[in-house]
Amino acid sequence: MKAPDFCLKDSNELKHCLKDYLGKWVIAYFYPKDNTPGCTLEAIDFSKHKSEFEKNNAVILGISRDSCKAHQEFVDKHGLTIVLLSDPDGATHKAYGVLEDSKLFGTVTKRSTFIINKKGEIVKEWRGVNVIGHARMVLNELIKFL
Repeated sequence: MKAPDFCLKDSNELKHCLKDYLGKWVIAYFYPKDNTPGCTLEAIDFSKHKSEFEKNNAVILGISRDSCKAHQEFVDKHGLTIVLLSDPDGATHKAYGVLEDSKLFGTVTKRSTFIINKKGEIVKEWRGVNVIGHARMVLNELIKFL
């Protein structure tokens, strides 16, 4: 399945478009909110494994509806090394089908990860992710495609 294209800004307000990554593997992971316990664990874990992903020609893009400024504070506070993208209107979230309605919290992000191949096709997805060990699991799955 062709991955929905997007152009979103990172913590430094630089634009990243999915089409710019053709020829590389992309790990696009959607998470609910900067500086929350699960999201922090997940971002730190992906940062920890970043060099292993890069050795396999892959880039990690974390996407949430937080602002670029919130992302920069998150990056600074936890020493994150991965790219975090801001999707404030949720259009990219909608395109990937990761928003769900909650009676208590309104519309929320369902923690989800996608492996996108060099041609821009989704080859693997996880929805309702448990963050413990997830980055390693994604890396192991990526290696199977190489």
